[in-house]
Amino acid sequence: MARKIMELRDADPKGLIRESYRIEGITVEECRSIFLDWALSIAAQTDPQEAMRALIAAYGAEPAHPMTGVLTEGLTKPAGGGGRRGGRAGRVSG
Repeated sequence: MARKIMELRDADPKGLIRESYRIEGITVEECRSIFLDWALSIAAQTDPQEAMRALIAAYGAEPAHPMTGVLTEGLTKPAGGGGRRGGRAGRVSG
């Protein structure tokens, strides 16, 4: 079965990533903040990995741009897990 190519409107519904590439002098910290907003805004049924690949394909022609680095990092680092656990779960093992 052929895989459907993700539409940019599904990969970036609010245009946050597109706009980040238009901001002159944007920093990596600002890109990370925008990336977090983007991650919270995509639909639940959207595969974030596939969306990041589509965004890099569309906007990542400028490899030195900090958002390209943030998106690439998002593809290479595992999501979630390994973080601090609060409350009882953080105090009790197993």
